[in-house]
Amino acid sequence: MDKEYKFFADQFPDTPGVYLMKNGRGRIIYVGKAKKLRKRLASYFRKGARHTPKTAALVSHVRQVDILLTTTEKEALLLESGLIKKHRPRYNIVLKDDKQYVLFRLDRQSEFPRLSMTRKTVRDGSVYFGPFTSAAAARTVWKLLGKVFPLRKCKDTAFRNRMRPCLYHDIHQCWAPCVKEVDRAGYAEMVHRVEMLLSGRSLELVDALTRQMKAASRDMDYEQAAAYRDQIRAVKKTVEGQAAVIHDNRDRDVLGLAEGGQGLGLGLLFVRQGRLLDQKQFFWPGLTLDEGPEVVESFIGQFYGPGRFIPPLIVVPMDLEDSPLPEVLAERGGIAVRIIAPQTTQEKQLVGIARNVAVQAREQRDTITVRLQKVLKLDGEPVRIECVDASHLSGSNMRVGQVVFEEGRRIPEASRLYAFPELEGAADDYAALAGWARRRMESGPPWPDLVLLDGGRGQLSAVEKALAECVEDCGWELAAIAKGESRRAGELGDQIFRPGRKNSLPLRPGSAELLFLQKIRDTAHRFVLGKQRSARKKSVLNSELTSLPGIGPKTARILWDSFPSLEAMLEAARSDISSLPGIGVKRAEMIYLALQGLKASRKS
Repeated sequence: MDKEYKFFADQFPDTPGVYLMKNGRGRIIYVGKAKKLRKRLASYFRKGARHTPKTAALVSHVRQVDILLTTTEKEALLLESGLIKKHRPRYNIVLKDDKQYVLFRLDRQSEFPRLSMTRKTVRDGSVYFGPFTSAAAARTVWKLLGKVFPLRKCKDTAFRNRMRPCLYHDIHQCWAPCVKEVDRAGYAEMVHRVEMLLSGRSLELVDALTRQMKAASRDMDYEQAAAYRDQIRAVKKTVEGQAAVIHDNRDRDVLGLAEGGQGLGLGLLFVRQGRLLDQKQFFWPGLTLDEGPEVVESFIGQFYGPGRFIPPLIVVPMDLEDSPLPEVLAERGGIAVRIIAPQTTQEKQLVGIARNVAVQAREQRDTITVRLQKVLKLDGEPVRIECVDASHLSGSNMRVGQVVFEEGRRIPEASRLYAFPELEGAADDYAALAGWARRRMESGPPWPDLVLLDGGRGQLSAVEKALAECVEDCGWELAAIAKGESRRAGELGDQIFRPGRKNSLPLRPGSAELLFLQKIRDTAHRFVLGKQRSARKKSVLNSELTSLPGIGPKTARILWDSFPSLEAMLEAARSDISSLPGIGVKRAEMIYLALQGLKASRKS
């Protein structure tokens, strides 16, 4: 054994734990877990070790390894999942689309159960059906079921306090058990039918409804027969896109992998009661099938997180020996969970179908971000793009707005506004953008794959210099989009600049790539301008407030924190003002009279 390798390996204990690999800047670039830390870490750095391209790239950037010891491998798995979600390391499998999918919830504990849509599971005795990857499709099904199975729609609070039937009762989509005496047995039978349909027993339900329809017709109860007919149609319409893929009634999720297209695709099937309910596909560039077990284990740990619907059986394309995942998922879902390799011919066929879904993910990688990587000559795919724009009002109120796009879609909650009071009166966009770069570096992950600046070479140079002052090589890709000199009608003269290039990149006017960059730039521009206008309006209104007797800057802040607008302040009662923190009855009277005076002057 190589002496240097042996010395490195002996530094770590042979116990369970999590390891954090860091680059030269101290940034976490990979989080992993191991049953035996010493053996696992040694496998990375053994002389002559044969690594996949991704692992080789990872090892080449590692400059420091920290470890966190755990008692069991299960604890290590939980800790690993939390750290990956927090730090989003570059070389880990990180689910970008980690939103909760839609489920149907039937609260069987209620005397009159309600069918609702939710994205979380709670252990309250309710039954959950799904998941549906498309919220729109789920809502269509929910509306269809509501028309022919008139269960109550209102929440428990409204149900208990309602005095008269709601609109759904008027349009014959609810029996109004909130205020009317209804047939409890009939309601329970209707709940049972909905449960049969959503649990996959559609053929059995259609047979039962058909018999009841014929019986009602024989009894000349044609109105009831028509109701059964409508229910049969609704059942058939609901399941018409769900193919029968296996001949048993067990719920299971099935995973398949496919390599190609410079990466690894994963297909996921949601099989409920033998029918294919829905499917989902994922793709990670730079990975190979050799990393399949690691990918599958990391994916399952993240995808089936707390609050997610977890099926009792997950079929994966390989045997995950001694994995603590079943125990972890059982605790999260409150049910026994098995994770197995395909055992029957039908399960092997399902894995094959999931593999085909993964192939589709691989073949659909010609996305806008992939094309941007080519035309901008980036080292990696710009999955996360952060666009920034500086704005000021004649040198005052300097602001930098930041908007974020991931996989081509805007993430509104990631938008940020940065204020720079130290630049008041300077009208210096370069200094503001440099300040943004330093503050963004301090704020931590998730890190951008591409930073797009609204500006030209000057803005690009300012940010590049500021980042270089923070760290030697932050690894961020930079680009700037500037309006060209030619702005004639019908001509899009925007230019794209990159570091190290004297001339702009030759992006064809009207191309999808340029239009996408313009869309991002315009979004950032609108965002910062909107915030700028709001700040200016508030500043003007604030000066109007502080000119009133009894209202200074501190009182104005209290009023703005308590009321959404100046109009709301003007309509406030004495009691509303006196209840504010730090304002007594006497002062409230003075403020109230001052506000009423302002209100009267505005009307005149």
